Amino acid sequence: MLGRVLNTHQQWLCRQFADAGYVVQRQVAVADSASAIQDAVRDALGRADLIVSTGGLGPTSDDLTRDAIAELLGRPLREDPAVLATLESWYAARRRTAPPAVRVQALVPEGARVLPNAHGTAPGLLLEFSPNPFRPAGPAAWLVMLPGPPRELRPMFTEQVLPWIRQTFPLPVPFVCRTLRSTGVPESVMQAHIADPLADLVRQGLEVGYCARPGEVDVRLASRRADAEALVGAAEAVVRREVGRHVYGGEAETLEAVVVRLLTGRGQTLAVAESCTGGHLASRITNVPGASVIFLGGFITYANTLKQNLVGVRPETLATHGAVSEPTAREMAEGARARTGADFALAVTGIAGPTGGTPEKPVGTAFLALASPAGTEVKRLLNAFDRETFKHMTSQQALELLRQKLLR
Repeated sequence: MLGRVLNTHQQWLCRQFADAGYVVQRQVAVADSASAIQDAVRDALGRADLIVSTGGLGPTSDDLTRDAIAELLGRPLREDPAVLATLESWYAARRRTAPPAVRVQALVPEGARVLPNAHGTAPGLLLEFSPNPFRPAGPAAWLVMLPGPPRELRPMFTEQVLPWIRQTFPLPVPFVCRTLRSTGVPESVMQAHIADPLADLVRQGLEVGYCARPGEVDVRLASRRADAEALVGAAEAVVRREVGRHVYGGEAETLEAVVVRLLTGRGQTLAVAESCTGGHLASRITNVPGASVIFLGGFITYANTLKQNLVGVRPETLATHGAVSEPTAREMAEGARARTGADFALAVTGIAGPTGGTPEKPVGTAFLALASPAGTEVKRLLNAFDRETFKHMTSQQALELLRQKLLR
């Protein structure tokens, strides 16, 4: 509520619900006070069949959710021996003594089901209200209480809560949702390419959505019909026919994971030389499990002296054309490939800004080079964004340059 921490829970949870076919009616964020929590839960139970709360289950003084909700519902808190034993084992496995304060996490409201936490100490809780005291004429209601840390909340939701939701709240008709991830084409252009070809399927019940991020556009295809699988399959075929070369994957796939998979399948290797991205390109690649099979290493040649000493850019190239130029990018890529013995080498150099631009090379100018057994190709692009977005966009374009090469 202070604006210092981004509330990723609501975005992530809504995405999980939407992809599973469930519609979220309301999101509410409240301060860490017992009265605010109780007011929000009371209001939610008066309108909804399923409520999910996040955070406030830990051992510190601002973790008030468990106590506030138990008080609101008149559910006494009792220490659960199994939860307490799990807490003690968690600390013992790390050769630590459990502080007395953590015992509060073993307090469970009467009638609640415990959701084990394999990634932390605070268990989740599941409560049923039948009858619902705040909507006596309505159906039973359920409250799911999840811990706050994302690394604990997300696996608990996907592994325990979502399967329970599907069983408890079965969808009246089949729901199929498929996301195609693309790069290299703006959102408006994507829609211009596929809207008309998909029009007939939309009239039959296809739902089409677009989500744009720097350098990427997701196309979401969904349907709620008895023949949803066939309808969405037909729509995917249309999208791939119209813009297939821009589609690099589906659902949660990343461009770097696709590149690593393609190189692994071909038994080929990669090296990088980075200036303006400062290691971001190598970081993305090494975030992919199994990247060590194909990624030999990289050079962060931010200074001109390192461009010369590490990857062999010639002094006369820098003097004549400058660090941000086609010849420099070319020599960076070729030098990285020669020094590592990689099959492919990517190089990036550019002007991230906000200063340093010229009329000939404005802020956002980037040169990408790809050296391969077939030779070296270089692209000049303009990524007029803030520094962080510039780095991400430039690395995205470099990965896409390589992906397209691997598909030829």
